[in-house]
Amino acid sequence: MPDLAAGLVFYVVFLFSTTLHEAAHAWAAKLGGDLTAYHGGQVSLDPRPHIQREPFGMVILPILSVLVSGWPFGFASAPYDRHWAVNHPKRAAWMALAGPGANVLLIVLMAAAIRAGVAAGVFHYPESVAFGRVTASEAAGIWPAMAVFVSALFSMNLVLATLNLLPLPPLDGSGAIPLLLDARSTARYQGFLWGQPWFGLIGMLLAWQVFRYVYHPVFLFAVNLLYPGVRYG
Repeated sequence: MPDLAAGLVFYVVFLFSTTLHEAAHAWAAKLGGDLTAYHGGQVSLDPRPHIQREPFGMVILPILSVLVSGWPFGFASAPYDRHWAVNHPKRAAWMALAGPGANVLLIVLMAAAIRAGVAAGVFHYPESVAFGRVTASEAAGIWPAMAVFVSALFSMNLVLATLNLLPLPPLDGSGAIPLLLDARSTARYQGFLWGQPWFGLIGMLLAWQVFRYVYHPVFLFAVNLLYPGVRYG
């Protein structure tokens, strides 16, 4: 039986983290000259325009997955102009990296909050770590709840950053590949990527298989950085 209270916390964290991810895409596109997502309202930390664009991926699927498994699973997207991406492939590549970049920033902020909590004596390292359990607290008041919330934010954003940086379509890592290519190779790459609509489905299936092996060592590396002298794994 899934823990629905914990699942609700994870869903709120998923909603905020995904909104931040897509808003970063939209903001980077706006800076690069593509106003598509800006006009759609996606340059915002208000989740409503993102939900309006992807109601199934942002609300229905995550809530159903919480009820079934206790963990939210979903998706979102920010629109962009492909003609702009063709004319400015490097800008489009940075736009692709902006989403996971925002998640990495939130990971760093949560790590700083955990370290500050440890220094203040309200957080401490747990006996064992897992998704949603990267710090602990026995302090009075709100601190145990804060430890859960901070742990959830750290873990969820590590998942989003790690998954989306995989260089497989339709993930953001594949959109960043033009940074490594010359103009001619970029044009061929974009044409191949956009000319095969089924390629994204294959990419996602491969990504989930690869992610199973990539995430655990990334998670242990990140958590071990939080607590010098403590080793997990």
